Amino acid sequence: MLRRTFLAVTVAGSVMLMAGIAASQTKGPSGEAATPSSDVTLSDTDIAALKDKGYKAALLWHTSSDFTNAVTAGATDEFKRAGVTIAVTTDAGFDAARQRADIETALAAKPNVILALPLDPVTSAEAFRQAVADGVKLVLLSNLPKDYKHGSDYVAIVTDDLFQMGKQAADALAKSLGGKGKLGYIFHDASYYVTNQRDQAFKTTIEKDYPDMKIVAEQGIADPARAEELANAMLTQNPDLDGIYVTWAEPADGVLSALRAAGNKHTKIVTLDLAEPVALDMVKGGNVKALVADKAYELGRAMAAAGLKGLLGQDAPPFVVAPALTVTKDNVAQGWKDSLNRDAPQSVLDAAK
Repeated sequence: MLRRTFLAVTVAGSVMLMAGIAASQTKGPSGEAATPSSDVTLSDTDIAALKDKGYKAALLWHTSSDFTNAVTAGATDEFKRAGVTIAVTTDAGFDAARQRADIETALAAKPNVILALPLDPVTSAEAFRQAVADGVKLVLLSNLPKDYKHGSDYVAIVTDDLFQMGKQAADALAKSLGGKGKLGYIFHDASYYVTNQRDQAFKTTIEKDYPDMKIVAEQGIADPARAEELANAMLTQNPDLDGIYVTWAEPADGVLSALRAAGNKHTKIVTLDLAEPVALDMVKGGNVKALVADKAYELGRAMAAAGLKGLLGQDAPPFVVAPALTVTKDNVAQGWKDSLNRDAPQSVLDAAK
């Protein structure tokens, strides 16, 4: 399931996308260089200075999922070290109006820090304005409200290393094919910051680093439910595809169904994000060869650490990225833990034995 990418982007977001692709790395909204999340830490002295102050935090999420659960766990553990209480946790269900109501509810609890993923640049800019006016330290996941300025309106943006996710997918597919072959490329056909950067990074890496691999078929997808249909059409026109990149795990499951229906055991799949159906195929030696994921627990830890730096009056980097990791049959158990801070589904663990 695509966990958090159905979000409108501003012109600045589009500029960020192009800048990231051109520089072969994930870039911030104003072209900021990315700071690794591992650099955002607190000393023992910092932790001691935060304790017993009665600080409170609010976690205002866009949806509920394994991803948000892992982000919450990372943030909760980091806040706990500093004695900060989680006063409010909400789920907006991808509804910007509901998120605005969540913000009002949270502010009634008088939090000192808010961690949130803004659902819409324009709506969110207005919705979070009262929190900014109240002096709440705002740390953002992936998205930036329109015209918000680092240092005055928010402490930091924290997101995945989006370019690395796409690059690692390209590297994994290349490894599975011995660095040569004909590829299909199924990308997210909408203007969404997270998927756009990841998809383009895959394509850029193939074109730049693997001269013996050629993308011979491209297909945009907006509705994951159409993935099997679109894959069938792609395979009918290109029956000799050696590999297919799919923008995230849910449509990849549809592509996998198309391959199975055709009795195709040759074409290999690489996709992004963790999901049980594609992981099960991978560990059973099927078409799926690798899943590239983010470290969601680390995202939450880094968000909380940035917020705590804000409470201490310390500067936090404006744009922070958590690492990507490639999950294969060989490391699926550890990869699931590293990404989501939970065990892989039992069916996957059993099949991997």
